[in-house]
Amino acid sequence: MRRVTFTFVWILLLVAVSPAIARRAAQGQAGRVIDRIVARIEGDIILLSQVRELGAFQQLVEGRAESDDRLLEELIEQWIVQTEATESHFPQPAQAEVDRELARLAAQFGSPEAYAAKFRELGLTAAQVRDMLARQIYVERYIDYKFRPTVQIESADIENYYQRELLPELAEKNKPNSGGLPVEPAPTPRLAEVEGQIRELLTQRAITNLATKWLDETKSRLKIEVTAPVAKP
Repeated sequence: MRRVTFTFVWILLLVAVSPAIARRAAQGQAGRVIDRIVARIEGDIILLSQVRELGAFQQLVEGRAESDDRLLEELIEQWIVQTEATESHFPQPAQAEVDRELARLAAQFGSPEAYAAKFRELGLTAAQVRDMLARQIYVERYIDYKFRPTVQIESADIENYYQRELLPELAEKNKPNSGGLPVEPAPTPRLAEVEGQIRELLTQRAITNLATKWLDETKSRLKIEVTAPVAKP
């Protein structure tokens, strides 16, 4: 949840269950443990299967998953966002919006068959992918709603980014490659041409920083217990 884009931000709904129900959910028919509680947060629990599911979803969307410890930390952070958003009656995304995001995701794989094969390979169902994507949209929108009104980007901030980050980045891209061959130069836009994009990028950075601080402060006030390490199966 510390990425600038906040696209790393996906959420699983953690349902409060009694210890007896949790034990039954974690046992197979023959009594073999197939799931377990890895953390408790207030009255809710986080299961190992939820950590695995988030990792599989990240692999589908981004091509790689974070470490198990970071996945668990992200689930805790997502619980915080989900809880506050739900309590404030923040509206769920429209189904049409979820459909559009699903179409964008599927398009990355070239064909519907390749897309379906990938999430089957990762152990995900189409329904799971849709549900997780809808929750990701929900969380991203709530974070934006909560923090965007407090962000103020000054003209000096935009010019500093243009001079100190954008122009040096373009200059680096325009250097000859390792073989000394010329490269197709990237055009250097005028500040006025990219001012809007820079303002939004800096706004997203500020939102991420504010959200990170809020999450850290909130975690310090909650009763959170990691009950077991998240080890590879």
